[in-house]
Amino acid sequence: MHHRRSAPPSPPAPEPPRTLRRAARVAGALGACFLVLLVLVALRWHPLITVDGDLSRTTHRWAVRDHELTHVFRVLTDWVWDPTTMRLVCAAAAVWLVWRRAAWWTALWLGITCAVATIVQQSVKALVGRPRPVWPNPVDSAHYAAFPSGHAMTATVVCGLLLWLLHRHGPRPALWRTAVTAALISVVGVGVTRVWLGVHWPSDVLGGWLAGAALVAVAVAVHEWPRNDRTRPPVDQ
Repeated sequence: MHHRRSAPPSPPAPEPPRTLRRAARVAGALGACFLVLLVLVALRWHPLITVDGDLSRTTHRWAVRDHELTHVFRVLTDWVWDPTTMRLVCAAAAVWLVWRRAAWWTALWLGITCAVATIVQQSVKALVGRPRPVWPNPVDSAHYAAFPSGHAMTATVVCGLLLWLLHRHGPRPALWRTAVTAALISVVGVGVTRVWLGVHWPSDVLGGWLAGAALVAVAVAVHEWPRNDRTRPPVDQ
């Protein structure tokens, strides 16, 4: 009597990489926070509007009185931390990745993420249509709707992506500390300048930070997603 041989058990599906799982959780948490803030802004929740107004009026008084600091902030926000400058930095990093490491996938991923950030930012601005602050004695001006801050979101995306790529290649401690410090100063600093110059409400800046950080987490998850059954090509290591 012949016994039918049972098929060998199929191997268990591999678990997603730890970085992928962590990035997905962070993206979900940050995305949820951003959606809550978006709803509160869209509904003009009174406590939020009150806090925005109080902080903005205070910083605007300071900006009108302190001409020198206001001028410095205008230079920083218009040239150093401007979204165009941030995108050029990102483009330079992509070129370096291709030229020095032949990391075509990572360079393409970097460029696409920055493009998606711009699309998301402008789409949310059009959807919410929040007016910018209006002052009788403005010290600066800006275009498009207020929420979220494009400067804050772009700086967060670019600095976040570049920091993650740097960390992935194991930098020396001194270089890592310098990079983190520069990134924090840029992300926080650009938010401060936008409120100080009276072109954004504080919640616009917070929304830009949240949306940018959530997008970075999503981008990290996409980058870490297994593209086939084997390990990632060595050029991107």
